[in-house]
Amino acid sequence: MAAQRPENINEIILDTAEELLKENSFSEVTLAKIAEKANISKGTLYYYYKSKNEILFAVTDRYLSRQWDELIQWTENKEKDTSPHRLVNYVIERNIAYSGLRLHLFDAALLGDEEIRAKLIRRYDEFQKLISSKIAERTDRVSADYFTWLILTVSDGIIIQNSLKNDAFDTQQFLKQSAEYIKKFENMHKA
Repeated sequence: MAAQRPENINEIILDTAEELLKENSFSEVTLAKIAEKANISKGTLYYYYKSKNEILFAVTDRYLSRQWDELIQWTENKEKDTSPHRLVNYVIERNIAYSGLRLHLFDAALLGDEEIRAKLIRRYDEFQKLISSKIAERTDRVSADYFTWLILTVSDGIIIQNSLKNDAFDTQQFLKQSAEYIKKFENMHKA
């Protein structure tokens, strides 16, 4: 009689891969290492995922889906201050909070993995449209599309500066100053 498998085997695989990616580069993480650390057979792993790329994007997709859901909940909460300067901080802070996974995606995409690159671009487009619509709901004083791409590009730049451990760049100070400038801009155009 076969041993019973846990119901959440897919989550175990993704949790294990995410844990390994926190400590290793994407190239160092193998399917064998994931299976071993998850305490499953390679056959079971292959049943769920045929390649490391599938696992990498599944892990990333899971956290991006959470980010998406959290953004929608946050912006629809009428008790929250969701003005443009708060929205910018919210998006940037969440983007940089999961920088490790994004760096693995960037790395794979930049090294020529066309599948990862295409999926990453698709997700950027989805987030850009969502964030742009949320900005457009709050103000018509700026191009929501431009402003959204600015936010996403700044987030990526912060991730790179933090990954480089650039002591000359203070993330919290940058976010604080950015919020102040956006508030000033909002107030200038209210008058």
